[in-house]
Amino acid sequence: MATLPEPNQGDYHISNFRFVEGTSLPDLRIHYHTIGKLREDSHGKATNAVLIMHGTTGNGANFLNDIFAGKLFKPGQLLSAEEYFLVLPDAIGHGKSSKPSDGLRATFPRYSYADMVRAQHLLLTEHLGVNHLRLVMGTSMGGMYAILLLDLRHSWVWGTRYPGFMDAIMPLASLPSQISGRNRMMRKMAIDSIRDDPQFDNGNYETQPRGLRAALHILAWMSSSPLQWQNQAPDRESADKFIDAWMDAGMRQQDANDFAFAFDASRDYDPRPGLKDISAPLIAVDFEDDQANLPELQILETEIKKVKQGKAVVVPISAGSAGHGTHTVAAVWKDYLAELLETSKVTYSVKL
Repeated sequence: MATLPEPNQGDYHISNFRFVEGTSLPDLRIHYHTIGKLREDSHGKATNAVLIMHGTTGNGANFLNDIFAGKLFKPGQLLSAEEYFLVLPDAIGHGKSSKPSDGLRATFPRYSYADMVRAQHLLLTEHLGVNHLRLVMGTSMGGMYAILLLDLRHSWVWGTRYPGFMDAIMPLASLPSQISGRNRMMRKMAIDSIRDDPQFDNGNYETQPRGLRAALHILAWMSSSPLQWQNQAPDRESADKFIDAWMDAGMRQQDANDFAFAFDASRDYDPRPGLKDISAPLIAVDFEDDQANLPELQILETEIKKVKQGKAVVVPISAGSAGHGTHTVAAVWKDYLAELLETSKVTYSVKL
């Protein structure tokens, strides 16, 4: 059985990166993984580059597992590393890219999705030599800034900010609209839980403040799958053990400053004015059991009408779904990726 292809890792350093709100960093580090080899046509245009962007508090390595890469990146699969050049960056404030916990703590620049996307555009064009994308896709936050490329959570941002830069767009588990209602309330509650905790000490804590645990409670609600969590914890005792283990892992893996900054980055996200300018084929996939992007709000179905070649899909709950986290379970939605790749096919002149 074919194994996952071995990724390459690297760091791209951007000098004097200026953030939207006016602050700057003398050295912004963007960490990334790449898999495969970049190809160009006879005019020097990249033909096989695919950008895949992660969600809030995640990182590019989150995709290097059996449920995502194992269903997409192997030989003969939809995004085979033998055919595509796959780019998996860590966004600003995440993973091994520059983030508050590196040392600046609460004085780290207050970044936004717009800053994240611009940094990734520089990574592609100035460092990796990618001047065109065959596909841009993103999960949750990563889906949001794919359309604005400045501000879907990442997919929604790339499409409106840099029209013509990609052949196809696939946002997963995200909405092309300002974050409002319960979604915004939960984010604010998480941020306030951290920053209003006396132990936070204006970001200068020595051990993780209790407020981080409260914020993780909110994240658990947003990302949970009622069906799957019921199956995994069918009685009171197993439910208590399940959530205790989930919280303990979160407290080991997360940092309060990083968490608060990451949740705050969505504050000015609103791709709606640019949806009409998206020219590339787009399939947006959401999930019926997604607690963060509730399908009954009908936001996706309403806004997708503004996208010239847009299609909205809400996948029903199934044995394989995982709530908001279904965005990484490729087996559930890969047929829509196949459809998008087929409908967005482009004929390139081969470079000899």
